[in-house]
Amino acid sequence: MSEFEQKVLKLLEDINTKLDKLMKTEPVTSSSTPKASPEPSPAATTVKPSAIVDKQEEDARMEEKPPVEGRRVCPECGGTAFATHEDKSQVLHQMGGVKIYAKKYICKKCGYEH
Repeated sequence: MSEFEQKVLKLLEDINTKLDKLMKTEPVTSSSTPKASPEPSPAATTVKPSAIVDKQEEDARMEEKPPVEGRRVCPECGGTAFATHEDKSQVLHQMGGVKIYAKKYICKKCGYEH
């Protein structure tokens, strides 16, 4: 994370803590007559902005990476047919002189490598 991003994140956290303090304190009414039916304060019914931001970030992450549902899908062309090859650059395990390599998946439609 860059220095600018860290400063922005710090400022946002400060704003969030100040907002939490404001939401916890209830406004003092100057009227001396008590109300017959107390209404819920607007702070109690509103959703915290930080919760909304968290939900938006979660939605954005889900759009970027959809959950795996059993089949590989090529991010370039949307194809589901892949060829499997050994990735000789990544040795996973070696036992008795036999090397076990990682697999790479190559889309049969467009040639994109996973």
